[in-house]
Amino acid sequence: MNAAIQGLPVQAHEVPVIATDGHRFTMQARVPSNPRATLLWHGGMGIAARHYMPFAEALASRGVAVFVPDWRGLGSSSARASRVSDWGYRELLMIDLPASEAAVEHALPNLPRIVGGHSLGGQLACVRAGLAPDSAGALWLVASGTPSWRAFPMRNRWWLPGAYHLLDAIARASGKLPGRRLGFGGEESRGVIRDWSRSGLSGRYAAADLAVDLELALRRVALPIRAVRMANDWLAPASSLQALLAKMPEARPDIAALDVAAPHVRADHYHWMKHPTATVDALLR
Repeated sequence: MNAAIQGLPVQAHEVPVIATDGHRFTMQARVPSNPRATLLWHGGMGIAARHYMPFAEALASRGVAVFVPDWRGLGSSSARASRVSDWGYRELLMIDLPASEAAVEHALPNLPRIVGGHSLGGQLACVRAGLAPDSAGALWLVASGTPSWRAFPMRNRWWLPGAYHLLDAIARASGKLPGRRLGFGGEESRGVIRDWSRSGLSGRYAAADLAVDLELALRRVALPIRAVRMANDWLAPASSLQALLAKMPEARPDIAALDVAAPHVRADHYHWMKHPTATVDALLR
């Protein structure tokens, strides 16, 4: 199916992926006629791949082939979080992300590789880049930053530890986080919430049942980073982004701050997804 977008013609694909543990999911792909690079894009917590298609199509129309996988438990994923089905950062970083990387390489070999993400997806893209230095040649972040409560402005810092404890307790008691009912995240596995809340409380990235120092992996990241910060984003403020970048002292960051996502559209954690032109301009500048 061809998408009618300004710029290069764009082909829309669905790429099936099977991870080593049998987990099945689909990557939404938007591929221009003559791509100059690929971007493997990881979404935010609870956000299915389809919501990033305006962003993917805008980038593809300007020469970047974009692949957006569904996180385990979301959209096309064969898994669903429950009391008997659980996973955390270990499965995402060591099973699902490598499967996505291999699928991109198989689909479009021998092109420059970019990896990136929004919010939690951006954080895990950074960690993965440290774990697998050869998996990409650049990092792109949009509306992302560490969840560490100490990295937030004082107006939010005081209540965040309690929120992390509460969401972790709800997920443990319910067998998963009922994010749709709570108005935060999706139906997330309790393991993901456990690892996420731990990083929010401690300021350090770690994964249960994974004997790898993720903070050390981050310190090894030596890639160019393009980061877009939204001026009205309380979920990933400037201080949160800076704290994430500080974990990668060998990286070379280039930060763009957007005051508006589009004319009359707030530059916040979510609105840029439907109005991606300014974000794409900032990433490609």
